[in-house]
Amino acid sequence: MIKILTSVIFLILMNGCGQPAPALNNLNNPSADRNNVNTIKDTTVTIDENKYGTDTIKDVNKGFNSSKDGFRSIYFDFNQYSISDDMRAKVNYDAKEALTKSSKIKISGNCDEFGTDEYNYALGLKRAKIVKDTLISKGVSANKMILVSLGESTPICSSVSEECYKRNRRVDLSLAR
Repeated sequence: MIKILTSVIFLILMNGCGQPAPALNNLNNPSADRNNVNTIKDTTVTIDENKYGTDTIKDVNKGFNSSKDGFRSIYFDFNQYSISDDMRAKVNYDAKEALTKSSKIKISGNCDEFGTDEYNYALGLKRAKIVKDTLISKGVSANKMILVSLGESTPICSSVSEECYKRNRRVDLSLAR
């Protein structure tokens, strides 16, 4: 009887967490309506080893880096968790750095303030997972990595501007302590 009651409560709670995600009508307009709903769609990542080197890293976030221990932060577009072409060199750099470390690596997914807590935790986890999957494809052991989603709970910037929001849409890497 207790198992059935526990199962029913669990199903009720899980059903209540399925809130819709926000989306922008116009991604280039920071004041666009952020209350419309959308869902996260799964994507497939294809990596072309020859296309993305680590010699030069295009700095699209003006030198911001909240990763530690020699790693570089990976930034994402609004409502996205696929790694952009601009970020490939940073992921390649992080893979080479990870291969030199003996400690476990914490991969922390972060989001801007838009969306429900549940949505942002899910999006942060998807961002961390895509970075992990890419690092695995570069030879880093899956057992060496720990995924964490921080959702919107650890912003780097709190100004009301699109530039600030961009800095909060990131994955940070550090050694697990």
